[in-house]
Parts: sequence; C-alpha cells; structure tokens
Amino acid sequence: MRYMMMIKADARSESGAPPDPRLAVAMAKYTEDMTKAGVVLFTGGLAPSAAGTRIVASGGKLEITDGPFPETKELIAGFAIVQARSKEEVLEWGTRFLRIHQEILGPTWEGTSEIRPLVGPDDLGASTVPNAAARDR
Repeated sequence: MRYMMMIKADARSESGAPPDPRLAVAMAKYTEDMTKAGVVLFTGGLAPSAAGTRIVASGGKLEITDGPFPETKELIAGFAIVQARSKEEVLEWGTRFLRIHQEILGPTWEGTSEIRPLVGPDDLGASTVPNAAARDR
C-alpha cells in the first residue's frame, strides 16, 4: 500500500532557515536507507508558506490569497510517498523519522508527522477502504 508521510511545519521551517546540518546529514542517510529497503517512491520538502498561494472556494466564489499563512500547525513542511507492506511498517519508518529529529535537535524538540494511505483511481467507487479494489482482485 502507498502512503504519504508528512511532517508539519514549525516556526523554523516557516522562516526559511536551512535545517541543522547534522539533521540534513541524518535525513540523507534515512532516505538512503528507505531507498535501499525499496520503500521510498518520492520525497521532498516544501518552501515556506510565504512562497505559496491558497485558493478557497466559499459561497460560490473563489478567493486567492498569497502566503504567508498564520496557522503554522496546519502547514506541511515536507513529505515522502512510500510503498509499505503494512501500516505497521510505515509506522516504523515514521517513528524513526521523528526519533532522528529528537536525537539531533534535543529532547525539547516538538514535531508532528501524519501518515495517510494514498487513494488512487482503482480505489474510487470500489469501497471507502483504501486499496480495496486491488486487494479484492
């Protein structure tokens, strides 16, 4: 099953400051390990919300707003698309990701990662359960 692993933005990522060099090295190793394990399909970071634009549909109208956006806790700073054999496997990778941050940035570092199954064309209409169509074949 494919999953998207996301890391929520924080004040540092929204400032546009580069990551701690030790963290950059550790993340490169982590991504290399995921690649060797055949798990990672694509990974990347996102520019701060100041470089982004939102389009909101409301009341029959569309509103376009340039960043930055004030609610940092709702923003995504980076992501990985992974192929895992199970939810447990992707949770192991996600836990390792946050543990690396804690080890390098210290025990006071706080962050949130969200992991969600990806839904593709084969999943739509077959069931509300992701990948049900592929599983039922």
